Amino acid sequence: MKSSRSHEVNLRPGETLDDFLDGRLRLIQPARGYRFSIDAVLLAQFVTVKPGEVVVDLGAGCGIISLLLLLEKPVAYAIALEIQRNLADQAVRNAALNGVTDRMGVLLADLRQVPLRKPVADVVVCNPPFRRPGSGRVNPDFGRAIARHEIMASLNDILSAASAVLKPKGRLALIYPAGRLVDLLVRMRAFDVEPKRMQVVYPSMEEESKLVLVEGARGGKGGVKILPPLRDQGEFSIVS
Repeated sequence: MKSSRSHEVNLRPGETLDDFLDGRLRLIQPARGYRFSIDAVLLAQFVTVKPGEVVVDLGAGCGIISLLLLLEKPVAYAIALEIQRNLADQAVRNAALNGVTDRMGVLLADLRQVPLRKPVADVVVCNPPFRRPGSGRVNPDFGRAIARHEIMASLNDILSAASAVLKPKGRLALIYPAGRLVDLLVRMRAFDVEPKRMQVVYPSMEEESKLVLVEGARGGKGGVKILPPLRDQGEFSIVS
């Protein structure tokens, strides 16, 4: 990843402009606040997207997952929903910076009250906060705290929002801590999202898994496909 101050883009104070994929993707991010991690990249690589589908990105941050999908997969339109005003503003500018304003909309909204009146999504993606309230140290930076702890949205909130916006047989893909996999699978079924694909991510083949990728279908039939494991960052890297 290359970070720079740009003369081409009107950056706000405390922002950087980062180039990825050999410059094919440019991203405005906070210099010190919450910056996207490899989790977002793995999720964008994992999720199934068919030609012409509409994707809703819950908790989109600066828009990284939506942008990666628009660049790498046959997405017709992406709706990025983000509750933090500064990140939503960055997502809007990132869409313009990468020339996808005609295929990417940004909603400044709380996913607990999704402002979509009917199911519009063929696919929902979410890189949710991993930690329960009261577990571990809460980051003093509020933006990072929201991204890591279930402060503004619980797993139930996310699954409820996904179920509300997904079309019948639409797909939900998440990345989640391996230690909370049972919680995730049980709660997905409670919201009528049947787990269909799963991939476990390992730091190395000598260490326990830290993360798992899961994709489910709204109203789907039983039966889950377990994909080969991923080690570290898999075969996909956005580092330029």
